[in-house]
Amino acid sequence: MIAWRSMLLQVPAYAAFAAFIGYFSSAPAYRELDPGMSVIKLSLIHAGEPKHACRERTPEELAKLAPNMRAALECPRERSDVKVEVEMDGKVLYRISAHPSGLRHDLPSAVYRRLDVPAGRHVFRARLADTPDGTFRHEAQASVDLAPGRVLVIDYVASRGGFEFRS
Repeated sequence: MIAWRSMLLQVPAYAAFAAFIGYFSSAPAYRELDPGMSVIKLSLIHAGEPKHACRERTPEELAKLAPNMRAALECPRERSDVKVEVEMDGKVLYRISAHPSGLRHDLPSAVYRRLDVPAGRHVFRARLADTPDGTFRHEAQASVDLAPGRVLVIDYVASRGGFEFRS
């Protein structure tokens, strides 16, 4: 008799759970993007130049080191911050300073940002600084016609010559 009672109590519990799952599988309606809007994604991984130049050790410094550590040049591993600016129609969208990753700050800096913008024709300008003094040495400009719901990816690939604008 106890088994029948527990089964009769389980049926409404399972039905309530199924109704809960069924409702949230179709409602509320999910909109990824508002009508008339597009998405800009800035995504890059880039290693800045070394923060300090190599220096030659003096004979006294070399004598103090263990024989297996006597390299004539001492080159610090730390890299410079990577600074990125992205403008749309002359207005700054992003101004980012990304620190190098890694325990010794010697790995590439990573940047990812996403922003919804109005659809239409826009002129984008991207600049990147990867030197210790923060001088912008890499720059690109593109005029892009963004349709509603489209995504523009701005990436920096040094091996391909710099910034890429892909939609």
